[in-house]
Amino acid sequence: MQIEKPLIINATEPEKLKPILPKPVILSTPVTGWNGFYFAYHRQLNHKIPETCPDQHISAICIEGFQANMKINKQWQHKSYAASDVAIFPAHQISPAVEFEQELGFIILCLEPEFVHRAAYESVDADNVEIIQQLQSHDPLIQQIGLALKRELEISIIDSRLYAESAANMLAVHLLKRYSTRKLIIKEYTGGLPKYKLKEVLTYINDNLEANLSLAEISAIAQMSPHYFASLFKQSTKIAPHQYVTKCRIDKAKHLLAKRELSILQVSHLVGFQSQSHFAKVFRKYVGITPQAFRANF
Repeated sequence: MQIEKPLIINATEPEKLKPILPKPVILSTPVTGWNGFYFAYHRQLNHKIPETCPDQHISAICIEGFQANMKINKQWQHKSYAASDVAIFPAHQISPAVEFEQELGFIILCLEPEFVHRAAYESVDADNVEIIQQLQSHDPLIQQIGLALKRELEISIIDSRLYAESAANMLAVHLLKRYSTRKLIIKEYTGGLPKYKLKEVLTYINDNLEANLSLAEISAIAQMSPHYFASLFKQSTKIAPHQYVTKCRIDKAKHLLAKRELSILQVSHLVGFQSQSHFAKVFRKYVGITPQAFRANF
């Protein structure tokens, strides 16, 4: 008798997942250009998933409670999941077959193994650390990361890369700290960035506000891992890198709007927003009025 092999799944090949996830994905990030992090939000109905072996580390977050049958050690077991439950399926490890009994919504967060290594390479030898599979775990932080990303990406995917990458780095470090095969202590650094490195980073950010900046790109200027850099940057500036970039973009937008030489669409593009509607929402959040109302005062 031929033994069925686990289905290899890869977040960069979503078309190949249609047999097990037949309904179209509702919300997802691009499969390229995001430095090894992928987000997807699904709603599926009574679907079945065979044994799988993912190429990425997968964190699955329930949107609501549900019932499922799971094949563990060749035996089917009935399991109940609460809305706050998460499951973690490490890369290159076999995940059990599952039969879902109802329609459900769930968030999938996928990290390339290399992404996890980059996130904290000063703190731990991530190449020699194995993530432990979790079929059911109560983890408020992972749930919070997933739901926050969903809210952000629903507003604008194209303008949310830096925010998403920052959240993904937090997830990577959390997986290493809580779910690795050996107890890890991620080093905490204090004192902020050296002044010369902070100056280099701030100059780079302000010179490239129109670009789709990433945390990996900015941290590379300081020659640090994203986790290490983000921690020290916040100590130096009192805000996270993605918040600082947004603040700089809004400050520049105010200057350009006051000059009245460019259209609001042109201004939004020059400060790094590809979506004018998203630019207007962020501008109003920071300034208290819309770009149109701000310009009308000049």
